[in-house]
Amino acid sequence: MIYCRFITVWALMLMPVSFAYATAQDDIYIAGYAAGVLKHSLKLDMPPLIVRDGVITLPVGSLEAAERAKAVQLLWEIPGVNAVKTSESTSQPRESSSANAVQVSGNEAVPATESTLLPTGFLPKDQLFKPLLADTRWAHFSAAYRNYQSKNFDGIDIASVSFGETIPFYRSNFGQSTAQWEAGLQAGVFSDFNLNASSSDLINTDFIASAYSSMRAGQFSAFGRLYHQSSHLGDEFLLRTKLERVNLSYEGVDLKLSYELPYGVRLYGGGGGLFHKEPSALKVWSAQYGIEFRSPWRMDFASMRPIVAADIKHYDENNWSTDISARAGVEFENLQVLGRKLQILVEYYNGFTPSGQFYKEKVEYIGLGAHYHF
Repeated sequence: MIYCRFITVWALMLMPVSFAYATAQDDIYIAGYAAGVLKHSLKLDMPPLIVRDGVITLPVGSLEAAERAKAVQLLWEIPGVNAVKTSESTSQPRESSSANAVQVSGNEAVPATESTLLPTGFLPKDQLFKPLLADTRWAHFSAAYRNYQSKNFDGIDIASVSFGETIPFYRSNFGQSTAQWEAGLQAGVFSDFNLNASSSDLINTDFIASAYSSMRAGQFSAFGRLYHQSSHLGDEFLLRTKLERVNLSYEGVDLKLSYELPYGVRLYGGGGGLFHKEPSALKVWSAQYGIEFRSPWRMDFASMRPIVAADIKHYDENNWSTDISARAGVEFENLQVLGRKLQILVEYYNGFTPSGQFYKEKVEYIGLGAHYHF
């Protein structure tokens, strides 16, 4: 059956995973543990800490920079902690809970004055620059079904999968400030399968590998990389179509800047250029920008948040025409694998295809995908 391969991938993506988010009792335990750690290790008498779903909010207004960094590092090491947010206030708002834990309403938006500090050192947790949710070539794990609305390079029903990750190797603070930087590797594999073919032929695979550096200061973050991309056609597809392949391979550099506004809105933009490219006639420059909304209001009955994102790219190669990728759906906070949250997203794309071997083909599709992101 032509859909078996795709269904198998979906089953692997959606099979039961561990429920990583803390219960209310866990939050009370974490708050007490955190207070004890800060008292014992740093001699700090903190006001009651806000802890919700394993996320600690630490008031740092009265702390020196060195104390902030050490406190964040200690709190991240507590079992069950999913994030450490800092607030510039010196005390916490009063909420009804216990002496050691303060619960925040699930419908309360995160204040703009809060920021997240991440642990430092080698192979640290999480990432300073958040994933671009609608970017078709952001390295992550995903499986999607896409129905092409326009004439396609091969087939109408396409299964697209990706495998990859952004791995920080080292993270540190800038001096004694709360601004942080990290360096690491990002790599991904992106493949398309024709579900209309008798053997669900592999059509195209793009390989992307890069060395990157990123930084974060409050709500502002930046991500720069030096990368390589090469694209390849599937053997069955080549035998069936007799298509002459393009030896598409190049290196490039790009930079993206991001700013997070209140109420879950994020804006980003940037650009890049190619070098050592094949075919040599490829034009160099490109631009990218977008907007995301990750709802600060959680649907507690299902532990999920609405998500909407749009990513827009322009390439000199295609006369700066607009390639738009839009996705919308929900993020499940209680379904995680290795700290990555499951997202189910409806997709829409219109523009020149991101599938490398067909970069001169214009396509339009709608789809449904499962994605794992931090």
